[in-house]
Amino acid sequence: MNPDDKSLFLDAMEDVQPLKRCADVHWQRTPNPRAQQRIDTLQLDNFLTTGFLDIIPLGTPLEFKREGLQNGVLDKLRQGKYSQQASLNLLRQPVEQCRQMLFRFMHQARLDGLRNVLIIHGKGREDGSHPNIVRSYLARWLTEFDDVQAFCAALPHHGGNGACYVALRKSEQAKQDNWERHAKRSR
Repeated sequence: MNPDDKSLFLDAMEDVQPLKRCADVHWQRTPNPRAQQRIDTLQLDNFLTTGFLDIIPLGTPLEFKREGLQNGVLDKLRQGKYSQQASLNLLRQPVEQCRQMLFRFMHQARLDGLRNVLIIHGKGREDGSHPNIVRSYLARWLTEFDDVQAFCAALPHHGGNGACYVALRKSEQAKQDNWERHAKRSR
């Protein structure tokens, strides 16, 4: 700091009084915009349903595809051809905790513009086991997100029937970027 800057600073701070240190003052760093978005997602109402549940038998693989989505997209998802940009581990968590974690995770994935995620839910040995209850709820909850285009059981190295791949809708920014990239090529 040069002498002129120091004198300007001291002149500007001349009438400032220091804060008293006390227990009710909490010092926080100013969050960056991305962190502010994270804070805002916690204030949203969790619309994921609870209540009556149709338990999916263990022998039935998880799979869902929105109407209008090409079959090739689901085929590539099933084959693990899309790289996983984030993952959520729901192992050994209570159902309500899973519901909260999934809600926050999916909203953050949307804010971050993610397209493919992995959700690990576990696999039980009986239809009524806790992992299968979580798995059954997960199958219901994922369809409640408009951004979920498809999901299916993962490949063995990602957890097999104890995990699922989820394909998310492309964000508006990603659509715009894609359009601009292809428009430049066609000129």
